[in-house]
Amino acid sequence: MEEMEEELKCPVCGSFYREPIILPCSHNLCQACARNILVQTPESESPQSRRASGSGVSDYDYLDLDKMSLYSEADSGYGSYGGFASAPTTPCQKSPNGVRVFPPAMPPPATHLSPALAPVPRNSCITCPQCHRSLILDDRGLRGFPKNRVLEGVIDRYQQSKAAALKCQLCEKAPKEATVMCEQCDVFYCDPCRLRCHPPRGPLAKHRLVPPAQGRVSRRLSPRKVSTCTDHELENHSMYCVQCKMPVCYQCLEEGKHSSHEVKALGAMWKLHKSQLSQALNGLSDRAKEAKEFLVQLRNMVQQIQENSVEFEACLVAQCDALIDALNRRKAQLLARVNKEHEHKLKVVRDQISHCTVKLRQTTGLMEYCLEVIKENDPSGFLQISDALIRRVHLTEDQWGKGTLTPRMTTDFDLSLDNSPLLQSIHQLDFVQMKASSPVPATPILQLEECCTHNNSATLSWKQPPLSTVPAEGYILELDDGNGGQFREVYVGKETMCTVDGLHFNSTYNARIKAFNKTGVSQYSKTLVLQTSEDTDSEEQTLPFPVPSERLPLRRMSPFSSTLNLQPSFPGRSYFDFRPSPHQLSLHSSLQSLNAPGCNFETQSAPYSQLVDIKKLLAVAWFAFDPGSAHSDIIFSNDNLTVTCSSYDDRVVLGKTGFSKGVHYWELTVDRYDNHPDPAFGVARIDVMKDVMLGKDDKAWAMYVDNNRSWFMHNNSHTNRTEGGITKGATIGVLLDLNRKTLTFFINDEQQGPIAFENVEGLFFPAVSLNRNVQVTLHTGLPVPDFYSSRASIA
Repeated sequence: MEEMEEELKCPVCGSFYREPIILPCSHNLCQACARNILVQTPESESPQSRRASGSGVSDYDYLDLDKMSLYSEADSGYGSYGGFASAPTTPCQKSPNGVRVFPPAMPPPATHLSPALAPVPRNSCITCPQCHRSLILDDRGLRGFPKNRVLEGVIDRYQQSKAAALKCQLCEKAPKEATVMCEQCDVFYCDPCRLRCHPPRGPLAKHRLVPPAQGRVSRRLSPRKVSTCTDHELENHSMYCVQCKMPVCYQCLEEGKHSSHEVKALGAMWKLHKSQLSQALNGLSDRAKEAKEFLVQLRNMVQQIQENSVEFEACLVAQCDALIDALNRRKAQLLARVNKEHEHKLKVVRDQISHCTVKLRQTTGLMEYCLEVIKENDPSGFLQISDALIRRVHLTEDQWGKGTLTPRMTTDFDLSLDNSPLLQSIHQLDFVQMKASSPVPATPILQLEECCTHNNSATLSWKQPPLSTVPAEGYILELDDGNGGQFREVYVGKETMCTVDGLHFNSTYNARIKAFNKTGVSQYSKTLVLQTSEDTDSEEQTLPFPVPSERLPLRRMSPFSSTLNLQPSFPGRSYFDFRPSPHQLSLHSSLQSLNAPGCNFETQSAPYSQLVDIKKLLAVAWFAFDPGSAHSDIIFSNDNLTVTCSSYDDRVVLGKTGFSKGVHYWELTVDRYDNHPDPAFGVARIDVMKDVMLGKDDKAWAMYVDNNRSWFMHNNSHTNRTEGGITKGATIGVLLDLNRKTLTFFINDEQQGPIAFENVEGLFFPAVSLNRNVQVTLHTGLPVPDFYSSRASIA
């Protein structure tokens, strides 16, 4: 019941209501407090003057706030009569409850009567301190307001329930605990006050004294004072006026203003209103229950926030520690490279010192020998050896003059650490969630009626869901490699239609789409199965609609190429070239050339009729090395056909073209070969490691070779050592037969060892690993060697 206490306190004095009266606005005031906030209105605003002028008004006339403002619009705390200069302005005050009240302009006249009976100034006005509605009192004054007996009873019960021990009501200072209660006086007494104020003699001897607890019960069970009519003080309320919504007596019905109003029995309306209040309380009780549950939820959120904060801080520390560990590992790697460069420089300089020391010793010995020969006095003996000595001296002098006295190595380290991208990334390190202001977009929907395939290209169309309210800033289209491999992004942009060209013929691709905005990315759409064509004479087909399966097949049509040319249009985002068209965005990856004189064909530029003739030709792949996917130490030249390296460590470079079907052959010539390195040649996946020798991981199949012998290597496993190496000018051939799933190597048109690898499946890219001592040039568009073609036909 403690929450109810504010309902039982007067908005003016802040104490429990004493003799509360009900204002027409349904708010309550103590009768004494109501008298304290009365103000006097001008004569022209009185109800008598209004009735005299013939205007129909009720007994309680609310003032027109356009004429009279008891508080300013800015709520400055001052009230004044607008338009009456003679009316004084009085500052308003705040009650202990925080409600603004307006004291009277003049102090009330001194009177010995009770607040209810004291005369009220003529033309008085009262303003409700809670809703600020103002009304002018009639001749009855405050007696015209009904008393709230129910509120008095509630306050009595509340105060009795709050009192732990009943106190004497006559003690002047600290009340003592009551020992008796007089039922007739309705007063609690302690023993001293009972002997002094309620002696057991005279008329008081007939009073009945009971224990305090019994007196509390009898007081609670005693009949309440019956409320009387405000217009007829001697009459009790007996009926209820429906129109005025107030209890009335029988005199009000016979001769008062309620004579023509609809009335009902007081008991019936009492039960009806109790029922209505109970129903209203049920709804309010439900809201209160929901509020309590909500508070429990909020308190649980506080606990959850604290737990999540600890967990998030631990995760953040772990992530930062991981970055620091990665930086330390990279630091160790870089220091190892520096040490390797240091050792290499020292070795070169020391070798040169040793070489020069030996040569200087030989030169000094020759000089001393020549000086001793010059001392000989035998002309004939001198002339026998003089010519040979002169030739040796000149030869030795020439040997010193061929750059022997020039250092082979500089003292500077040809290494420069580029840390600016890392520093920029560290400065940009931030929480993405804190920047998010809206949800992610909805999952896009593939428009099956607009999706189709033609030859080795496929067109896809999508849209946002109809009821989606979150806009998408763009879309990401992903395809796999046609062999069930990993998905790759082939398009990122705002368009909702895309054509992918240059796919493998007679292959099956999986496609999916997702949307993104500043907040994040949506879920993937349903997977769409794209199947490229087999027959060039077949017509374009579209998907039947609707198709119930989640994996929706597209028909395939015509063979043309077994080469997929993957050319990134921007680093790290797409593996296809973009080709714009008037109506849609197209991704273009075409076959560059065919092995036929004067034949240079691109898929999109040739008419459809050409496809039937070209089908009879043998398709070969023309490609170059790919700078976009290569290690940063690789140096490109000759239109990306020639590569070398700036590092002493092995670095990997891939070709632009990936193969998954057919037979393919290419060659590499060795342009430079110093200090007997061991370059590696072969094929690899797109995600092969680029900073180690080809074949060190499980993503590459290679042959590495030096000047004497070669080995095959995959996943760091070395097999089939074969005699025969390479020198400057040597030619290495690589034959990838995906029909037979084999990989074979050649050196100078001779097969090097047995078939290197078998059961190779998937998408492969030509690959080479080399260091700064090697330079190779790529030759593509070559036919398969004749002996292999004849062997394959026999098999």
